[in-house]
Amino acid sequence: MPVGKVVHVILDNYATHKHPKVRVWLEKHPRWVFHFTPTSASWLNAVEGFFVKLTTKRLRRGSFRDIVDLQAAIHRFIKEHNKTAKRFVWTADPDHIIERINEAKQASDSIH
Repeated sequence: MPVGKVVHVILDNYATHKHPKVRVWLEKHPRWVFHFTPTSASWLNAVEGFFVKLTTKRLRRGSFRDIVDLQAAIHRFIKEHNKTAKRFVWTADPDHIIERINEAKQASDSIH
């Protein structure tokens, strides 16, 4: 990471991301900013999309003799997937995203 740049990290709402030790670390590293995806918004998490693809294309309706067979199937899927994988490049303006999130929070708070 270039020195002086703010690093925005998008995470799900898993409790460990909000653990007191993580909060202390963030206080010591102010250029790192965590943004949490809303609850029930797994579609925003890229790895969740990969797990859906793995499940639907390889695991669902699969038959595996044992855990080793299951692991081998997963590794084969990953190897095949990586042959055509494309790097995700975020093109949205982070300030605009944060602005929209804040607007959504305000709207949600006014309902409750």
